[in-house]
Amino acid sequence: MSESNVMKIVARIRSDFPEKFGIPRQSGLVKSLRACVVFEPEYRNPAAVKGLEGYSHIWILWQFSEAAKDGWSPTVHPPRLGGNRHMGVFATRSPFRPNPIGLSSVRLIGIEMDHELGPVLHVEGADLMDGTPIYDIKPYLPYTDSHPDAVGGFADAFVDYGLEVRFPQELLEQIPEEKREALTGILAQDPRPAYQNDPERIYGVAFGHQNIRFRVCDGVLTVIEVEEYRR
Repeated sequence: MSESNVMKIVARIRSDFPEKFGIPRQSGLVKSLRACVVFEPEYRNPAAVKGLEGYSHIWILWQFSEAAKDGWSPTVHPPRLGGNRHMGVFATRSPFRPNPIGLSSVRLIGIEMDHELGPVLHVEGADLMDGTPIYDIKPYLPYTDSHPDAVGGFADAFVDYGLEVRFPQELLEQIPEEKREALTGILAQDPRPAYQNDPERIYGVAFGHQNIRFRVCDGVLTVIEVEEYRR
């Protein structure tokens, strides 16, 4: 058997994240965040998703296409630990791995049959950059995939972490109403690298067609400007 089987890209995500910065660090952290899975032309056969509508959640296996690099390191610096503590790569979900493969559990909210694109999966809670290649989609099985008594290692310390978000009404009104809840949830997750804590520094998160500029001080994130996003 060959040890170098080629992975095929079966679909791509369509999300509101044109850049990596600001994407939630895990799937499901911002449940109101919506995205679509669009199959590549070769896989736009409705028969391939027959029965999938019966599941509430799915697994997405995808490629860290913007983080892939030659070689790998046995240790990484998890952002939530301030970027100055080492952990084994297999004890983290770092994108810098021997094989740049991501795994996300998302809620399936519907399957649309598009005349040109074939079956399009509408999902909530995805943590993928727009255009991310997807290798596979599998149904989530609660009787085997859910472990309520599981221990989350060092990540458990950050389960309830979040910032207070202050979004002036006149700026919030510039955001499409159906995207406001998701955007506020993204900002509350603190998009900054954990080692950056300068209250005067201005950050920007690209979301949809807009760039959200903000400062963070004493656990409070304040949006100061909303402008048109330009690559």
